[in-house]
Amino acid sequence: MNLSFRKYQGAGNDFIIIDNRSDKIKLTEAQICRLCDRRFGIGADGLMLLENHSDFDFKMFYFNSDGKESTMCGNGGRCLAAFAKSLNIVTKDANFIATDGPHKAIVNDINSVSLQMKDVDDLRIVNTNYFIDTGSPHYVTFRDDISNIDVYKRGKEIRNSGVFAPKGTNVNFVEIQGEKLFVRTYERGVEDETLACGTGVTAAAISASFYTDNDKNSYDIITKGGNLKVSFKKQNDNTFTDIWLTGSATFVFKGEIDI
Repeated sequence: MNLSFRKYQGAGNDFIIIDNRSDKIKLTEAQICRLCDRRFGIGADGLMLLENHSDFDFKMFYFNSDGKESTMCGNGGRCLAAFAKSLNIVTKDANFIATDGPHKAIVNDINSVSLQMKDVDDLRIVNTNYFIDTGSPHYVTFRDDISNIDVYKRGKEIRNSGVFAPKGTNVNFVEIQGEKLFVRTYERGVEDETLACGTGVTAAAISASFYTDNDKNSYDIITKGGNLKVSFKKQNDNTFTDIWLTGSATFVFKGEIDI
């Protein structure tokens, strides 16, 4: 089968995106894994299918680079909204549905998209650190000088620890740098550090609100792949609503590949 695709990246978090409104494309786990392989395929952190939905502009199906369908991907959702605009499915505003429910997106310009994330009402303390679900599960730990942390080794240990069995978790190392946060993430399903993680920086920003006990309602985030911003409204019961993730969503290239 000859497969047409486009490649997008959001703050270095890169994705293969396929228009499947015809509902004819059925990919196996092995095929997705090979397409995402950086040596034998196109190369990506994940793959997304854009499909029709009767009640929304489109539906998002997300697969990690291990070939398995996964939970919500924030940067992926932003890139998919930019892709939908390129297909004239949406203009500026998009309403779509993903595995964690409905989302709104605003395509600010050709390279910037804001995505409304799910509300958060359950932040737990695990081993004196934070565990939070922002569409995907995330463990957040605050450290000094995270540039020197072996994110792959330490992240893998935490991801596979018994407390998060059997599904595991994503792991975020966060350093407060003045008014900004520097975040590094080990992503399950990719099983490595990625250059950025949208649900991860969202979890980091919300956790920082507890960790610092301040009144900030937004954080500028530094990642290895670029800059992101997370804004939110913190309610009196420690529920977070109106959460928005903003950053780059950039078209890289398009192509065809035989699978």
